[in-house]
Amino acid sequence: MTSSPPEHPARASVGHSAGPGGSPPVIVWFRRDLRLSDNPALQRALALGRPVLPVYVLDETPDIRTPGAASLWWLGRSLAALAADLEARGSRLILRRGPAADVLQALVAETGAAQVVWNRLYDPGVVDRDAALKRRMRASGVTVESFNAALLSEPWTVTNQAGEPFKVFTPYWRAAQAHLQLDPAGPAPDRHPAPDAWPASEPLDSWGLQPRAPDWTGGFSDWQPGEAGARARLDAFLDRGLADYAEGRDIPSEPAVSRLSAHLHFGEIGPRQVWVAVAEAELRRPGLTRSADKFRAELGWREFSHALLYQRPDLETANFKSAFDRFPWRTDPEGLRAWQQGRTGYPMVDAGMRELWATGVMHNRVRMLAASFLVKHLLIDWRAGEAWFWDTLVDADRAANAASWQWVAGCGADAAPYFRIFSPMGQGEKFDPEGTYVRRWVPELARLRGPGIHAPWTLSPMELRAAGVTLGRTYPAPIVDHGQARERALAALGETKV
Repeated sequence: MTSSPPEHPARASVGHSAGPGGSPPVIVWFRRDLRLSDNPALQRALALGRPVLPVYVLDETPDIRTPGAASLWWLGRSLAALAADLEARGSRLILRRGPAADVLQALVAETGAAQVVWNRLYDPGVVDRDAALKRRMRASGVTVESFNAALLSEPWTVTNQAGEPFKVFTPYWRAAQAHLQLDPAGPAPDRHPAPDAWPASEPLDSWGLQPRAPDWTGGFSDWQPGEAGARARLDAFLDRGLADYAEGRDIPSEPAVSRLSAHLHFGEIGPRQVWVAVAEAELRRPGLTRSADKFRAELGWREFSHALLYQRPDLETANFKSAFDRFPWRTDPEGLRAWQQGRTGYPMVDAGMRELWATGVMHNRVRMLAASFLVKHLLIDWRAGEAWFWDTLVDADRAANAASWQWVAGCGADAAPYFRIFSPMGQGEKFDPEGTYVRRWVPELARLRGPGIHAPWTLSPMELRAAGVTLGRTYPAPIVDHGQARERALAALGETKV
C-alpha cells in the first residue's frame, strides 16, 4: 500500500472571522480526537461563548511519522463524518495541510483568533512540537490550552514508589487504576457558534487519502469510520460480544472482540466513554464481571504502551532491552515477502496475514502468532514487521504497534520470553479447532477437514488430491521447517546471551 497526497491548492484569503459584536474566534485544533462528545478541548471552546473555528491539519512536520496507507483511508472517512456532524450543528471543519505549527500560526493571523485549544498527543516529536507552539503563541498574546481526551491516565502520572516509570504491565495497571479519570466530558451542544466569515478550506478529496488505482479497500466495507460508527461498534460489542469476551477473545472465528481499536486510535470514541459504558453494562448484568475485567485490562495495555512510548521515544526503532542489539537477525527478502502475502505454507499464519490485507485488521491472537513467526521462525527483525503493520493496519498506533512487536520479539518491556516459540499448528488446533478461520481466509484449503488443515504437508497425497490441494502449486509448501526454525531461534538466543 502506498498513499501520497498531492500538493494542496492555493488558499483563498479572507478577513478576520469575528463573530457578532466583533468577538475574536477560538480555534479548536482537531487531531486524533475526531468526535464531538467527550471532547474537552471542544467543550472548553464552546464554553467561552465566542465563535468556534474547528480545524484539522494534515500534518507535514518533518521527522513526525506519516500515517500508513490503511490509516489514511480511515482518516479520510473519519474527517468526512466529522465534517458532516459539525455541519448538522451549524459549523464547519476547516481543512489545511502543511507543517502543523506553521499552519496554525498562519490561521491565527488570518482569522484574528485570540485562543487555540487542542487535546494532547504523546507521540515522539509531537510533544516537543506542541510545547514549542504553545510558547510561541503565548509570547504573541494568544491563549493556548490543551487537554487529555485520549487516555485514562496521562503517561507521566503513573509511577512506582520511587517516582520512576513502570516497566512491567501488572504493577503498572494496578497503580494506573488509582489514577483513572472516569467522567466523560459530556455531549456537545446541538448548535455551535459560527463566525461571520469562514476561512478557506481545502477540499478533502484533494488530499488523496482514498486509493484509486488500484483500490485495495474492497474488504474495508464493514468499517464505519466516524463517531456514529464508533458508538454503533461499542453498542454491538456490549450487546453481543462482551459476555463471551473472557473465553471468546482468543477464538479468531468468533465475534467476541470489540473491534474498537481504530475508533479509539482516531479518537472517534474516548477510553472514558468505553470504560463507563462497560461499567454500566456490568451493573445491569452482574455476570459480565470476568469478561469486563479482561476487556479493561486490554484498555490498560493501550495505556501502558503509551506510557512506554512516552518514556522511550525511540521505542519504534530501538530495542527496549539493549542486549537484543546483538541479536543475529537475518536478511531474507523472500521470506519477508512470503509472510506479507500470506504465503508461508503455515495456514494459521497465512490466514492472519490475508485477513490483514483484506480488512485492515487482524485478530489479536493471530497477530501474536504471525509476529512470532516472523521474528522467531524467520529471524527477521521485528522492525520490518512493525513497518508492515504500520502501513496495513487501520488501527496502526505508534505506541501499541511498537510495544506489542517488542513484546513478541522478547526485547520489550515485560516481554514474552524469546524462547517461547509458538507452534503455528498447535495454535491453530487450539484456537481454530474446526478450521473455520483458516477456511475463510485460505479458501484453497477449504475442503480439508480435521487437524490436517493446520498442517497440510502431513497429509497423504490421496487426502490432498481429494481436497484439491497440491502443495507448491495451489498452496505453498512450508517455507521453513518448524522444528529446525525453533532450534535455530534458540541458538540465536544463546548467541545473544540475553
